[in-house]
Amino acid sequence: MKIQGRTIRPLLVILLILTTPLGFADPLDIGSRWELFIDEYLIASKKNVALKLHKPERREIVLTTDQPWEGPTSAYFSVVQDGTKVRLYYRGLGDGADHSENQLTCVAESSDGIHFTRPNLGLIEVNGSKENNVIWRGMESHNFAPFIDTNPNVKPEARYKALGGVKAPGKNWQYGETPGGLYAFASADGIHWDKIKPEPVITEGAFDSQNLAFWDSPRKRYACFSRIFLPSNRLRAIQSSSSSDFLIWSKGIPHRYDADAPMEHFYTSATIPCPTAPHLLLSFPKRFKPARKKITEHKFSGVSDAIFMSSRDGVNWDRPFTEAWVRPGRDQKNWTERSNMTACGIYDGGNGEWSLYISEHYRHPDNRIRRLVVRQQGFASIHAGGEPGEFTTPPLKFEGKSLLLNYATSAVGHLQIEIQDQNGVPIPGFTLDDMPQLFGDALAATAKWKAGSDLSQLQSKTIRLRIRMDDADLYAIKFQ
Repeated sequence: MKIQGRTIRPLLVILLILTTPLGFADPLDIGSRWELFIDEYLIASKKNVALKLHKPERREIVLTTDQPWEGPTSAYFSVVQDGTKVRLYYRGLGDGADHSENQLTCVAESSDGIHFTRPNLGLIEVNGSKENNVIWRGMESHNFAPFIDTNPNVKPEARYKALGGVKAPGKNWQYGETPGGLYAFASADGIHWDKIKPEPVITEGAFDSQNLAFWDSPRKRYACFSRIFLPSNRLRAIQSSSSSDFLIWSKGIPHRYDADAPMEHFYTSATIPCPTAPHLLLSFPKRFKPARKKITEHKFSGVSDAIFMSSRDGVNWDRPFTEAWVRPGRDQKNWTERSNMTACGIYDGGNGEWSLYISEHYRHPDNRIRRLVVRQQGFASIHAGGEPGEFTTPPLKFEGKSLLLNYATSAVGHLQIEIQDQNGVPIPGFTLDDMPQLFGDALAATAKWKAGSDLSQLQSKTIRLRIRMDDADLYAIKFQ
């Protein structure tokens, strides 16, 4: 038998198990980054606590696609924040056909993520006039999905990039049989666009959806998340690809889930790096139930909602929450097909809230998009209800002199943190009894013990955290 490269005699196995310290496994090196409680990465053991999904608040309608060049099937919104400005890119349909060259890409702009206006760009003539907010015309506008390229080596003329395109018409929609594909675009300002090359850069997939990309900074590559049909069961699904130059892409890998995860149709993905923790990928798929019909008089079948999931590598995805993140609700127009599609992107206005956006009333005259609000980093938490609970982390290494907490409690709830050595022994000065009960609501509170908050002496050591909770939520932690 070998353990961590060492040959172990069988008669010594039991003795080693009994005498090996709890920290025998390599510790997780979390450095000084934020870690969100959206999965069980930092949970080694727990009692009377559990991960909890937090639903967003529905806020304002920010745009109704009621212009002649937009229409009831405008869709596939992308949210791009550029400094203090936020742009919404979306599809406007000329004659309504998926492969029509009359499809349009439109843009709306805002300085607060709430009040959007259509800039009069004068670029593309529609119905005899250039007085519109259209930036591209063509089949690629079916799902044109821009982003700001944060690659440190990006050229100024390609600061904005995008993918757009669909399968060629008349072909079987099978995984890997795609004569059409996704085309690569670049722009200096997000308004004036050019194709980087005339041929598609990704050809294997279904693509009749929002297919998106971004610079994946922790992994130093471009990442693409596009739609496929799984060949085994014809489920709509998501695949990931990567590239070093945005032109040559790896073969797509279908998402992988735990064996007990439900098999469901994912029509879009809205995948993004977490703004404060880009090593974490967040995804908000539109979950589609194609055969179900709620509104009898509506021509088409299908109902949908939005879910939440996350990944630490882009291929293997955690789904601890199988319930909806956003339900259709009481609005009957959200119970018709292809509504409740989360836009790709997050707007951070700097007020402790993150704005996301979701489409409503698809195929209705008042087709629109609504703002959703979540607490900063607050998609999920480790939660204790009215009964006290606690959890312990795996062995950790960190960089920093203090510990920050994004947390909230009730008026009677609290948190307490104990720092242990790698064997689970409390470190003097950092025990539970050394920490006054922490209560309140804060995005980045500093953990303090009776002796203070300075953790400098522990930086080079392997530690564990034991966190006791009562009627509280812990959303994220960070050493700094």
